[in-house]
Amino acid sequence: MGYYARKLIALAGFVAVLLMPALGEAQEGESCAFLCMPELKIEPTISFENLGSRARVEVAGVVEQTQRETVFELLFAVGVPTVIPRVGLTFEAGFAPFETDNLVELEFELNLYLIESDRTGGWLSSHFDIVDKFSPAERPDATSAYTHKLNFELDTALHPFNFLSEGHWLRNLETEVSIDYVATGIPKAGDQFGDVLYLDDESPWSLSLVLVIPLAPLNP
Repeated sequence: MGYYARKLIALAGFVAVLLMPALGEAQEGESCAFLCMPELKIEPTISFENLGSRARVEVAGVVEQTQRETVFELLFAVGVPTVIPRVGLTFEAGFAPFETDNLVELEFELNLYLIESDRTGGWLSSHFDIVDKFSPAERPDATSAYTHKLNFELDTALHPFNFLSEGHWLRNLETEVSIDYVATGIPKAGDQFGDVLYLDDESPWSLSLVLVIPLAPLNP
C-alpha cells in the first residue's frame, strides 16, 4: 500500500477516535442529541465484480468480452446510529491489499434498515444503502484521478454467535451478503481507453461476502 493510501487510512482512524468520545457522551442515559455512539469495525471482504451481462470490448480490432473479477478488500467502517428510526450513517475507507493498483476508496452511506435484528431475535438484519463513493476515475472524460459515484447496496447480515450471552464479544460478529449496483461513473458503450473501445455498458452489478468484526466498542 502506498504512502497516500496509508495517510488516508490513518486519517479515517483519527476521525473515528475523535468522534467516539464526543458522540458517546451524547448517548449517556440512553439518549442522543442526533448522532449516537459510533461503532468502529473492520470488514474483510471478497467481491465478485462485473456480474450480469459482460460488456464487449474491441481491442486492436478484435472483439472480446470483459472478464468477471474476484477482489479481496479490507474495509474500515465507522457506523453511526441516529435518533431517526431505521436510519443510520456509515463512513468507510478501504483498499485491496493484494492488487497492484490498491488505491484507497472512500464511502459515505445513508443506511435505511429494512429488518432490524431485534425483530428476528438477534439473528438477522438487513439494510438498503445509498452510497456516495469516492474512488479512482473510470470514465475517459474524467477531469481528476478520483471521482464520485452513486452506488446502491442491499446488505443482509447473519449473526451466527447470537446464542452467546450478552456482553460476549463474538456475539456482535456478523457475516454479510451485499448486492451492489453502481449507477454512475463506470465505462459506457463508446468509451475508449487507449486501444480498448467499449461496445457495451460495463455491468454495474457486483456481489460481496463480508465478515464484520467489531473493534470498538467491543460490546455495542
